Amino acid sequence: MRKSMVIWGVFGLLLVALSAAVVGSAFDVAFYPAGEVTVGLFTNRTGAAVTGMHIEFDKQVTITNKIEIGGYLPAVSEGSGSVFDFVGGELVASGTVELDWSPSEARPVLIQWVSETGAIGTPYFTTVAALGQLFGEGIVAVREADQALLMTTFAAFFADNEEFFALLSESLGMPIQDSLMPIIMSAPAEAIANFFNTLVGMLGVTTLDEVLHGDLDFSTLFALLGL
Repeated sequence: MRKSMVIWGVFGLLLVALSAAVVGSAFDVAFYPAGEVTVGLFTNRTGAAVTGMHIEFDKQVTITNKIEIGGYLPAVSEGSGSVFDFVGGELVASGTVELDWSPSEARPVLIQWVSETGAIGTPYFTTVAALGQLFGEGIVAVREADQALLMTTFAAFFADNEEFFALLSESLGMPIQDSLMPIIMSAPAEAIANFFNTLVGMLGVTTLDEVLHGDLDFSTLFALLGL
């Protein structure tokens, strides 16, 4: 379910113009710690009704309460874990899901609204690892839909970062495109996510903000994937 959700979601995201951000326009998110529990409020800003919500946490949690304002999204996951899906009902545009969980220090690292065809709207993500996951899954989805578009976009990505990749190619003794493009055009999502993490590691950055606003310009790729 997770793979098909992302694949179909990327197809839909290719039709709209979205900008890179930690919290996308599809969400209003607020957290209210209350002792051993955190109350999380997630408001649907996609502009349309959704049929589900996918959420991943940075550690194992127990969901202690769920309330919808403007609909109902039934749980299809166990009450404890780090990944949860609430799918099969409907939440209206501007409707809100309240989730309460413990331990209170846990926080979501990835959230996506779901429509009948898959993920919809800009995902909410808070870590480099979550971004790498979206990057890998999105690249595979675009590759399966339109290889020519993917190759054209990566050509623009390399052009946007010509100086960085020239230095990297010199250190490797070969054009970086020759080693990376076979991975992009044939590897599974996990391997592509590792490629993304390798590039990030070369920059010496550790936070999501440093990736989104750092020296390496990912904007062409992120625009393709709706990130």
